[in-house]
Amino acid sequence: MSQLPERADVVVIGGGVIGTSIACQLAESGVGTVLLERGALGSGSSGTTAGVVRTYFPGNALISSLAVRSLAAYHAFTERTGTDLGLKRIGLLVLFTDERQVQDFRHTQAAQQAAGVDVELVTAAEAARLNPLVDERTILAAAWSPEAYACDPAAIVRGYAAAARQAGAILRTETPVTSIDPDGRVHTPAGSIRADTIVCAAGPWAGTVAAMADVRVPVTTYPVDMLLTDTPGSAPRAAMPMTMHPSSLRIRSWGDRVLVGMGRPAPDESRQDWLQRVSHHLGTTFPALAGNGLEHGWSGDLDVSPDGMAFIGRDQSRPFLYAAGFSGQGLCQAPAAGEIIRNLVLGKESWTDTAGLSTARCLGGPAATG
Repeated sequence: MSQLPERADVVVIGGGVIGTSIACQLAESGVGTVLLERGALGSGSSGTTAGVVRTYFPGNALISSLAVRSLAAYHAFTERTGTDLGLKRIGLLVLFTDERQVQDFRHTQAAQQAAGVDVELVTAAEAARLNPLVDERTILAAAWSPEAYACDPAAIVRGYAAAARQAGAILRTETPVTSIDPDGRVHTPAGSIRADTIVCAAGPWAGTVAAMADVRVPVTTYPVDMLLTDTPGSAPRAAMPMTMHPSSLRIRSWGDRVLVGMGRPAPDESRQDWLQRVSHHLGTTFPALAGNGLEHGWSGDLDVSPDGMAFIGRDQSRPFLYAAGFSGQGLCQAPAAGEIIRNLVLGKESWTDTAGLSTARCLGGPAATG
């Protein structure tokens, strides 16, 4: 491995969808950028999700606005980077099982639509038409958002990484950060580099990396286990929409199978008990899947914030920026997050008020957004 350069305008720590988006947009803006990734590009949270980009996030119009802007960037991704994301529209169905959930949707629909989200309330019968595996007798209604797409998360990372390199960024894999000095010097096993600005996009390790710089980013890890089951013979040939149940159960088509997600066993729960709980919810909501075996697909850790919304901002006392805590929604927000961080580095205003994305909302104190 060649030696790290002595300095950089910006050192980005983390090489997933968020870090590569940031590096790409900084480099394309003429900022001297070095990205450091502890493993392979995309080897963290980016490879843990269900591979869907969507615009509707119930109850949070700010997240939805970032997702709307990001989806527009993904539609232009191939032209911009030369990388095909394999976008395939499948839609998003959010099931409601009690009246409170329906009323919450009605109260927030206008804000969602103002953020650019295409979403409507549909009847239980219509939900069952959109996804024939749904038992309409178990739900009251559902939210339907057609703007949800299956995609290849690895392609997002590859595309941004290639574009970043083409714009002059240096991307180093297998280069974990071991410490950060107060003067902005970043140490790794491959050497040290002095950064005018540091950007932490380290996913589940963001809190640890930030602490090296004496910055607090309150991110924790949430382990997830994705499962696979067989598609019933009665299921339609067309891909079913991403379908989310209030229990946190979610399913979608995965090739000729069904992808199932519902977290991972609780600390005091055996894996067998958890699988039985998943099977129960699966069979109740989607009777055609009752009795199906569940196979392990893949596991990983997500970076989670206390309120489920990402932290994107900067520390008030030093040139340290952060983009972490995406809580499983990083794919849907990566282009917009990269744009916000780029604007913060360049001292430009973003298209929306980003004060609510600061860690100040969870740690107290004023947000730094300018």
